[in-house]
Amino acid sequence: MHKHWIADRMKLIEVSGIRKVFELAGHLKDPVNLSIGQPHFPVPTPIKEAAKAAIDADKNGYTMTQGIPELRSKILADVRKRHPSQADRELFLTSGTSGGLVLALTCILNPGDEVIIFDPYFVMYPHFITMAGGKSVIVDTYPDFRIDVAKVAAAITPRTKAIIVNSPANPTGIVYDRETLRDLAHLARERKILLMSDEVYQAFCYDGPFASPLEFNDDTLVFDGFSKAYGITGWRLGFAHGPRRLIEEMIKLQQFSFVCAPSMVQHAGVAAWDYDISSIVADYKRKRDRLVGTLKDLYEMATPGGAFYLFPKAPWGTGSDFVAEAIRNNLLIIPGNAFSRRDTHFRISYAASDQMLDRGIEILRRLAATRSGARTP
Repeated sequence: MHKHWIADRMKLIEVSGIRKVFELAGHLKDPVNLSIGQPHFPVPTPIKEAAKAAIDADKNGYTMTQGIPELRSKILADVRKRHPSQADRELFLTSGTSGGLVLALTCILNPGDEVIIFDPYFVMYPHFITMAGGKSVIVDTYPDFRIDVAKVAAAITPRTKAIIVNSPANPTGIVYDRETLRDLAHLARERKILLMSDEVYQAFCYDGPFASPLEFNDDTLVFDGFSKAYGITGWRLGFAHGPRRLIEEMIKLQQFSFVCAPSMVQHAGVAAWDYDISSIVADYKRKRDRLVGTLKDLYEMATPGGAFYLFPKAPWGTGSDFVAEAIRNNLLIIPGNAFSRRDTHFRISYAASDQMLDRGIEILRRLAATRSGARTP
């Protein structure tokens, strides 16, 4: 009797496959959990102490919608140092990187406008676009997960409003090379399309320096955040920077939606910005190397250059078939169709302890080496 209350758009939004596995973890006894993209390390002590100090100092109320000046100025100074041409660039703090993406898409999309995304894609992109009234246009990147800019050009129509690029990428861990980002940035500028760059994993680049399309296109809208680098995913602190006119509209919308990023977390962000995470990044690189080294003989995979994910091809059956069997063996991983129109791969998160990874490697090697548990696709 309550169905008539639900908007039609909700029929296009499915429950996240990641959340389904997350909930399943609570029902298994001591599962090997390589599913959720959440750093496993504890929040560094100086950052926790800064949050506690903010609470004790009664900094618990609303802040300015765009965020506290101390943190905004720190981040903006760093952006302008790396990109000297960005003197007129504006920045504000968001309720997580996802909050920034929702604001941006809501600000730019009219009903029926198109946004190009790359398959595999971050699980939330298509649904954010749907919520804003837009349409996702999918550009395939299989089998190596590299962007073919010619395919992007071919996908552009008169309704194309934006392109979203994510490097390092979730779920593949791929880091796009500087030349690809340059060509994509030039294409967006030439066609007068907004390029949106999700850079929340930029701290986790293992084989070379991070590159941003902002270097080649001043109008690039950049999203970043504190969640992954400092292990504060639940604190919901992100930021966005871009052309002043667009950022002003996003700030206006934040006033009437999120209001502001969590106040005490903004103050903790000041401490986080100056915290050295190089040892954490080095540890994740070591984990990546261990996983790739122990699985590459049994699994077809592209070696990730960043983030903390592997996206191997299922050695038998569909990705969902393989994940179902993994779960029956107490291993939690995510089927690739949560991030893709294909059901051929699965995602491993190596944001886990070495002991957990060792258990996961043993199960994965056993499942690939024997088809005894394989189900008919």
